[in-house]
Amino acid sequence: MAKAPVLTPQAEDFPRWYQDLINKAELADNGPVRGTMVIRPYGYGLWERMQQEMDARIKDAGAQNAYFPLFIPQSYLTKEAEHVEGFAPELAIVTHGGGKELDEPVVVRPTSETIINEYFSKWVQSYRDLPLLINQWANVVRWEMRPRVFLRTSEFLWQEGHTAHVTYEDARDYAARIHTDVYGDFMTNVLGIDVVLGRKTAKERFAGAINTLTLEGMMGDGKALQLGTSHELGTNFAKAFNTQYLSKEGKQELVWQTSWGVSTRMVGGLIMSHGDGNGLRVPPRLAHVQVVVMAIKGDEAVAKVRELGAQLKAAGLRVFVDDRVDTPFGRRAVDWELKGVPVRVEIGPRDLEAGTAMLARRIPGGKESVQISDLAALLPKVLEEDQEQLLRESRERRIARTSDVSTIEEAAEAAIAGGWARIPWADLGPEGEAKLAEQSVSVRCLIAEDGSVPQADDAPGNLAIVARSY
Repeated sequence: MAKAPVLTPQAEDFPRWYQDLINKAELADNGPVRGTMVIRPYGYGLWERMQQEMDARIKDAGAQNAYFPLFIPQSYLTKEAEHVEGFAPELAIVTHGGGKELDEPVVVRPTSETIINEYFSKWVQSYRDLPLLINQWANVVRWEMRPRVFLRTSEFLWQEGHTAHVTYEDARDYAARIHTDVYGDFMTNVLGIDVVLGRKTAKERFAGAINTLTLEGMMGDGKALQLGTSHELGTNFAKAFNTQYLSKEGKQELVWQTSWGVSTRMVGGLIMSHGDGNGLRVPPRLAHVQVVVMAIKGDEAVAKVRELGAQLKAAGLRVFVDDRVDTPFGRRAVDWELKGVPVRVEIGPRDLEAGTAMLARRIPGGKESVQISDLAALLPKVLEEDQEQLLRESRERRIARTSDVSTIEEAAEAAIAGGWARIPWADLGPEGEAKLAEQSVSVRCLIAEDGSVPQADDAPGNLAIVARSY
């Protein structure tokens, strides 16, 4: 039986546990420049699966992929005052290239609203060109003062969507569609994280937006993590870049816009939501390795796991065949436990004689002997059960560690103790939000009384979700 790896206990030091797991599960390393990261193959495999699932949903929403330059003229950012002010502390600026001082400094892409609008203004002429729905998968740079691998790095990977619409209503509805049908569906049904969908306060809103929609997840230590955002940009960037269209009535009108994105931060959220004392636990629908078929020892076992691996792949499962019998079995089992592969199928000489295999389930734990001939039919059911368990655990944790409070002091106390608080926004307001910030507590989002996303900051009955965050 595999022994539990030596990780710092979560209850003792959650940040150290997180870093231990990243290192020992071989997910990533720190890069040579402070705040950067090297994503190792297993960690990148998680990101690739996130990309695949997200990309399909984004395309179902009508957006097409494109690519825009990494370097943005500094003058572009200054066109939208609130935008440049919001990003100024995080910008990386290039002043020299090719051994010479540049005529105009260029900014290394922190986000692409400005450069994309420069081209939208060229591409959009008539209402017939709208809606224009563009997404790009790219890297961005935001100079991070307090880096943490996957959560906050100076360079990270993401997708960023940018759209232009005829009316405010079209843009608002599209931002909401991305928020719920793309991000909400993916995070709930693939990542297995019970996210709260809400509206950011004016203080927390994206720089240059008129509204920001967010998805907040509760991590294993009770802190919140913003896992994705979708923004209504109004006409702010259209005004700055003169992005207009000729309406059906023959008038020049400004487009209404959205932008939205998720990043490799989701890998960090995955770790902190589902990881335990033995390492990572990967939701089966996400896992790029759902099943590891392991030979314990012997040539016959090696031949059998190769045969079985091919059969399970043919049945539609994502399988890795571990036939490295020259490496001790216990060490390999611990490595796969750390990496959080949902299921291990272990076969040795005795199993072959009996026509059985040992089935080890990472998510609920435990082992059982099963008939090898039953595996192709059994494993899909097992994987779905385990997917449901992770989502259930995430939801139960959020509910158990969320308190309904009526005062600022109670909200702060609940957050500092390692949970979330719900408080009427009317009782908190911007002044209360500022007081909470003095204790490193923030309003993560606003929700309606029924848990839905409110249509306005000051809608009657709005509740504020208050927490400490990453």
